[in-house]
Amino acid sequence: VQLQASGGGSVQPGGSLRLSCTASGGTFSNYLMGWFRQAPGKEREFVAGISWSGGSTWYADSVKGRFTIFRDNAENTVYLYMSSLQAEDTAVYSCAAAYDTGSSPRRPYEYNYWGQGTLVTVSS
Repeated sequence: VQLQASGGGSVQPGGSLRLSCTASGGTFSNYLMGWFRQAPGKEREFVAGISWSGGSTWYADSVKGRFTIFRDNAENTVYLYMSSLQAEDTAVYSCAAAYDTGSSPRRPYEYNYWGQGTLVTVSS
């Protein structure tokens, strides 16, 4: 499956942004989806995940209450709505897919497919 992320950009602190990740070449509903981010000089970190049905979501503590992940299986797309953005949220955000086995993976190696990143810059 191929993943294409989009929606990054520059935003002021306190602002919001919505990222999209569209899948092709596979059956989207077979996969749980995740968002990760990597800031300059830092390791890639988990942001949010969602089960194949959308019925289960899980978040990193650093974004809980500010970010929302959701998906539209009819459109083969997963979204990440980010609000109350802070400078620490500046990073390249990537989407990833994993076969849904009922778990809630948070580690990069648990995901099978990756899209290219989209840059989010939070700055005044």
